[in-house]
Amino acid sequence: MPADRDEDKLAKPETGSRKFDPRTQDDSDLAGLDLSRPRPAPPDAPEKKKAPAPKKKIFDRRKTADREAMAEAAKIRAETRVKKAAAARDREAGDYKNVDLGVSIGPLRLVNPVVAASGTFGYGLELRDFCPPRRLGAVVTKGLSLRPWPGNAQPRMVETAGGLMNAIGLENIGVEEFLATVARPLGQTAGCFGANIIGAKVEEYEALAGRLSLAKIDFIEVNVSCPNLAHPGGMSFGSDPEVLFPLVEKVVAAAAPKPVIVKLPPLVTDIAGLAKICESAGATAISLINTLPGLAVDFENRRSKIANGFGGLSGPPVKPLALRQVYLAARAVKIPVVGMGGIMSGLDALEFIACGASAVQVGTATLQDPAAPLRIVDELRRHLGRNKLTLEEVRGSLRL
Repeated sequence: MPADRDEDKLAKPETGSRKFDPRTQDDSDLAGLDLSRPRPAPPDAPEKKKAPAPKKKIFDRRKTADREAMAEAAKIRAETRVKKAAAARDREAGDYKNVDLGVSIGPLRLVNPVVAASGTFGYGLELRDFCPPRRLGAVVTKGLSLRPWPGNAQPRMVETAGGLMNAIGLENIGVEEFLATVARPLGQTAGCFGANIIGAKVEEYEALAGRLSLAKIDFIEVNVSCPNLAHPGGMSFGSDPEVLFPLVEKVVAAAAPKPVIVKLPPLVTDIAGLAKICESAGATAISLINTLPGLAVDFENRRSKIANGFGGLSGPPVKPLALRQVYLAARAVKIPVVGMGGIMSGLDALEFIACGASAVQVGTATLQDPAAPLRIVDELRRHLGRNKLTLEEVRGSLRL
């Protein structure tokens, strides 16, 4: 009988200790215990270290004492990065350095088909440290008028979805100041450069062409397609066949022997017809397209983001329309066509050349990256080299 009493003792839990009995796997014996209290750490457990308090920031006047020196150092670092990137591109393009990128625009011989577009490269000297003009096919200056123009009120430039809108209004220093201070140094810096001209009357275009015919410039680009002018002229000249023919004819005569390129507007019903008019009037080449008229809205204030109201849209959003217009114009005329509109890469440039362009102009990409035209030249060279193509094989090869 003593054995039975021992088994009874094992079967009954000890009421004073309230311990869990693993043999019964019943946690009812834990009733009454305070499980929310933290378990004490073992005697030999290491004591937790408290996180150090954050150090108070001490204002150091020495760090802001010489802001000019800091800005100059930042500028030097930025220029160094640009030079290193250019050197890296040169090394990468080394395998294809023998690819011939030379093209002809009438009597003009360009080392490559990439041209800095008017209005985005200043007067050709401002960006020479980042993009040496001699390494480009050509440079087109800001639009020039007979007398200085102040341009439109600020703000006159705003970023849009994927592109850029501007209403500069062709602010410029005037042709006389250009000839006195810019033409000579630009001629020493650029391999080939031309002046873009603009006027409010046909007679102004003619006078500008005559004045520039005596200067040491390589060609004249006639802007008959600017949408951002408050006075008559601009786009209205380029879209009216009855005005376009005599204008081009007079400019060609006044500019002789300088080659004349006519810059056409984008939104016209018959771009091929306008291209033929320029050809019959004696133009050396045509260039297209200019910016598209547009509007950027500040909804909070219910106003345009540009003081002028409307502006000209450029960049990647206009590229599909530009390709179409270049394709139609190139098939209609025998004179060279210079394409532009949203060119941001070497492949973009090749698409325009496949549509029939002999050369391309790079604009908005330069505002984003001053060295973009050089990068596009290198990308062109690499793409042609890798695919064993020539510019002549690509030009006009698009088939619809």
